[in-house]
Amino acid sequence: MPGLVHVVDDDASFRTAIERRLKLAGYDVATYASSQDLLDRLPREELQSCILLDVQMPGLTGPDLQTRLHELGSTVPIVFLTGHADTATTVRTIKAGAEDFLTKPVSSAQLIEAIERALSQQQIAREQRSRLDSRRALVALLTPRERQVFDLIVRGKINKQIAYELGTTERTVKAHRHQVMEKMQVSSLAELVSTAQLLGMLDPESGSHG
Repeated sequence: MPGLVHVVDDDASFRTAIERRLKLAGYDVATYASSQDLLDRLPREELQSCILLDVQMPGLTGPDLQTRLHELGSTVPIVFLTGHADTATTVRTIKAGAEDFLTKPVSSAQLIEAIERALSQQQIAREQRSRLDSRRALVALLTPRERQVFDLIVRGKINKQIAYELGTTERTVKAHRHQVMEKMQVSSLAELVSTAQLLGMLDPESGSHG
Protein backbone atom coordinates (compact mmCIF):
# COMPACT_ATOMS: atom_id res chain seq x y z
CA MET A 1 0.00 0.00 0.00
CA PRO A 2 1.37 3.41 -0.93
CA GLY A 3 -0.01 5.01 2.25
CA LEU A 4 -2.76 7.12 3.72
CA VAL A 5 -3.24 10.81 2.96
CA HIS A 6 -5.20 13.04 5.34
CA VAL A 7 -6.70 15.92 3.35
CA VAL A 8 -7.64 18.97 5.44
CA ASP A 9 -9.43 21.67 3.45
CA ASP A 10 -12.62 23.66 4.03
CA ASP A 11 -13.49 23.61 0.32
CA ALA A 12 -15.73 20.56 -0.21
CA SER A 13 -15.38 20.41 -4.01
CA PHE A 14 -11.60 20.62 -3.69
CA ARG A 15 -11.60 17.80 -1.12
CA THR A 16 -13.63 15.60 -3.44
CA ALA A 17 -11.40 16.32 -6.44
CA ILE A 18 -8.19 15.67 -4.52
CA GLU A 19 -9.61 12.51 -2.97
CA ARG A 20 -10.47 11.20 -6.42
CA ARG A 21 -7.00 11.99 -7.77
CA LEU A 22 -5.23 10.36 -4.84
CA LYS A 23 -7.39 7.24 -4.87
CA LEU A 24 -6.65 6.84 -8.56
CA ALA A 25 -2.96 6.92 -7.66
CA GLY A 26 -3.56 4.11 -5.18
CA TYR A 27 -3.60 6.01 -1.89
CA ASP A 28 -6.03 5.64 0.96
CA VAL A 29 -7.62 9.00 1.71
CA ALA A 30 -9.28 10.52 4.79
CA THR A 31 -10.82 13.97 4.44
CA TYR A 32 -11.49 16.67 7.03
CA ALA A 33 -13.44 19.91 6.62
CA SER A 34 -11.45 21.72 9.32
CA SER A 35 -8.35 21.55 11.47
CA GLN A 36 -10.50 20.71 14.48
CA ASP A 37 -11.91 17.72 12.59
CA LEU A 38 -8.43 16.31 12.25
CA LEU A 39 -7.60 16.99 15.90
CA ASP A 40 -10.75 15.14 16.93
CA ARG A 41 -9.65 12.09 14.94
CA LEU A 42 -5.91 12.27 15.42
CA PRO A 43 -4.00 10.23 12.80
CA ARG A 44 -2.29 7.10 14.11
CA GLU A 45 1.47 7.45 14.14
CA GLU A 46 2.39 3.95 13.10
CA LEU A 47 0.67 4.17 9.73
CA GLN A 48 2.51 5.24 6.61
CA SER A 49 0.73 8.57 6.20
CA CYS A 50 0.97 12.29 5.60
CA ILE A 51 -1.27 15.35 5.90
CA LEU A 52 -2.22 17.53 2.97
CA LEU A 53 -3.11 20.78 4.64
CA ASP A 54 -4.81 23.96 3.44
CA VAL A 55 -3.32 27.19 4.82
CA GLN A 56 -6.32 29.53 5.01
CA MET A 57 -9.23 28.00 6.89
CA PRO A 58 -11.86 29.35 9.26
CA GLY A 59 -11.04 28.55 12.90
CA LEU A 60 -7.61 26.99 13.22
CA THR A 61 -5.52 27.80 10.14
CA GLY A 62 -3.11 25.28 8.61
CA PRO A 63 -0.05 26.73 10.36
CA ASP A 64 -2.00 26.76 13.68
CA LEU A 65 -2.80 23.09 13.21
CA GLN A 66 0.86 22.38 12.42
CA THR A 67 1.80 23.98 15.76
CA ARG A 68 -0.85 22.02 17.67
CA LEU A 69 0.21 18.70 16.14
CA HIS A 70 3.81 19.47 16.99
CA GLU A 71 2.82 20.16 20.61
CA LEU A 72 0.96 16.84 20.66
CA GLY A 73 4.14 15.08 19.56
CA SER A 74 2.82 14.09 16.14
CA THR A 75 5.47 13.17 13.58
CA VAL A 76 3.11 12.75 10.63
CA PRO A 77 4.66 14.80 7.78
CA ILE A 78 2.72 17.80 6.47
CA VAL A 79 2.48 19.08 2.91
CA PHE A 80 0.86 22.52 2.69
CA LEU A 81 -1.44 23.47 -0.13
CA THR A 82 -2.63 27.01 -0.64
CA GLY A 83 -4.57 29.16 -3.06
CA HIS A 84 -2.48 32.20 -2.22
CA ALA A 85 1.13 31.59 -1.25
CA ASP A 86 2.92 34.30 0.62
CA THR A 87 6.60 34.05 1.33
CA ALA A 88 6.37 34.64 5.08
CA THR A 89 3.95 31.73 5.58
CA THR A 90 5.97 29.45 3.35
CA VAL A 91 9.17 30.17 5.25
CA ARG A 92 7.47 29.84 8.64
CA THR A 93 5.83 26.48 7.89
CA ILE A 94 8.93 24.97 6.29
CA LYS A 95 11.06 26.13 9.22
CA ALA A 96 8.54 24.47 11.54
CA GLY A 97 9.14 21.21 9.72
CA ALA A 98 6.64 21.08 6.84
CA GLU A 99 7.76 18.80 3.99
CA ASP A 100 6.55 20.98 1.15
CA PHE A 101 4.46 23.99 0.21
CA LEU A 102 2.38 23.75 -2.97
CA THR A 103 0.21 26.36 -4.65
CA LYS A 104 -3.24 25.54 -6.07
CA PRO A 105 -4.04 24.58 -8.73
CA VAL A 106 -1.58 21.75 -8.41
CA SER A 107 -0.89 19.13 -11.08
CA SER A 108 -1.37 15.48 -10.13
CA ALA A 109 2.30 14.82 -10.85
CA GLN A 110 3.41 17.61 -8.53
CA LEU A 111 1.02 16.47 -5.84
CA ILE A 112 2.04 12.80 -5.98
CA GLU A 113 5.71 13.73 -5.99
CA ALA A 114 5.33 15.86 -2.83
CA ILE A 115 3.35 13.10 -1.10
CA GLU A 116 5.90 10.44 -2.08
CA ARG A 117 8.69 12.60 -0.69
CA ALA A 118 6.80 13.18 2.56
CA LEU A 119 6.12 9.46 2.99
CA SER A 120 9.70 8.47 2.31
CA GLN A 121 10.91 11.16 4.76
CA GLN A 122 8.57 9.65 7.32
CA GLN A 123 10.03 6.20 6.67
CA ILE A 124 13.58 7.50 7.11
CA ALA A 125 12.68 9.33 10.32
CA ARG A 126 10.99 6.21 11.65
CA GLU A 127 14.05 4.07 10.93
CA GLN A 128 16.29 6.64 12.62
CA ARG A 129 14.02 6.63 15.67
CA SER A 130 14.10 2.88 15.97
CA ARG A 131 17.90 2.94 15.59
CA LEU A 132 18.03 5.54 18.33
CA ASP A 133 15.76 3.52 20.57
CA SER A 134 17.87 0.40 20.18
CA ARG A 135 21.09 2.35 20.91
CA ARG A 136 19.48 3.90 23.99
CA ALA A 137 18.55 0.44 25.17
CA LEU A 138 22.21 -0.61 24.82
CA VAL A 139 23.43 2.39 26.83
CA ALA A 140 20.98 1.39 29.56
CA LEU A 141 22.86 -1.93 29.89
CA LEU A 142 26.10 -0.21 30.92
CA THR A 143 27.04 -0.16 34.60
CA PRO A 144 27.47 3.34 36.13
CA ARG A 145 31.27 2.96 35.88
CA GLU A 146 31.13 1.77 32.25
CA ARG A 147 28.92 4.72 31.51
CA GLN A 148 31.56 7.09 32.93
CA VAL A 149 34.24 5.40 30.83
CA PHE A 150 32.00 5.67 27.75
CA ASP A 151 31.51 9.41 28.36
CA LEU A 152 35.24 10.00 28.69
CA ILE A 153 36.24 7.84 25.70
CA VAL A 154 33.90 9.68 23.34
CA ARG A 155 35.28 12.98 24.55
CA GLY A 156 38.68 11.91 23.26
CA LYS A 157 40.35 10.95 26.54
CA ILE A 158 43.01 8.24 26.44
CA ASN A 159 43.07 5.34 28.93
CA LYS A 160 45.72 6.99 31.08
CA GLN A 161 43.67 10.19 31.47
CA ILE A 162 40.52 8.20 32.18
CA ALA A 163 42.29 6.16 34.84
CA TYR A 164 43.55 9.35 36.46
CA GLU A 165 40.16 11.00 36.34
CA LEU A 166 38.33 7.99 37.78
CA GLY A 167 41.03 7.19 40.31
CA THR A 168 41.63 3.71 38.96
CA THR A 169 44.28 1.82 36.96
CA GLU A 170 44.79 1.82 33.20
CA ARG A 171 44.25 -1.90 33.20
CA THR A 172 40.80 -1.50 34.77
CA VAL A 173 39.95 1.19 32.25
CA LYS A 174 40.98 -1.13 29.41
CA ALA A 175 38.69 -3.83 30.78
CA HIS A 176 35.80 -1.33 31.07
CA ARG A 177 36.53 -0.04 27.60
CA HIS A 178 36.31 -3.56 26.22
CA GLN A 179 32.96 -4.07 27.99
CA VAL A 180 31.63 -0.78 26.66
CA MET A 181 32.52 -1.75 23.07
CA GLU A 182 30.96 -5.19 23.53
CA LYS A 183 27.74 -3.93 25.07
CA MET A 184 27.36 -1.07 22.59
CA GLN A 185 27.97 -3.57 19.76
CA VAL A 186 30.62 -1.44 18.07
CA SER A 187 34.02 -2.46 16.79
CA SER A 188 35.79 0.90 16.63
CA LEU A 189 36.17 4.14 18.51
CA ALA A 190 34.70 6.00 15.54
CA GLU A 191 31.50 3.95 15.78
CA LEU A 192 31.30 4.61 19.48
CA VAL A 193 31.68 8.36 18.96
CA SER A 194 29.03 8.43 16.25
CA THR A 195 26.67 6.52 18.57
CA ALA A 196 27.26 9.08 21.31
CA GLN A 197 26.60 11.85 18.79
CA LEU A 198 23.42 10.18 17.60
CA LEU A 199 22.21 9.99 21.20
CA GLY A 200 22.99 13.66 21.77
CA MET A 201 25.58 12.80 24.44
CA LEU A 202 28.22 15.05 22.91
CA ASP A 203 27.68 18.77 23.11
CA PRO A 204 29.07 20.41 19.98
CA GLU A 205 31.57 22.36 22.12
CA SER A 206 33.28 19.36 23.69
CA GLY A 207 35.39 18.62 20.61
CA SER A 208 37.07 22.02 20.49
CA HIS A 209 38.51 22.15 23.99
CA GLY A 210 40.87 19.20 23.25
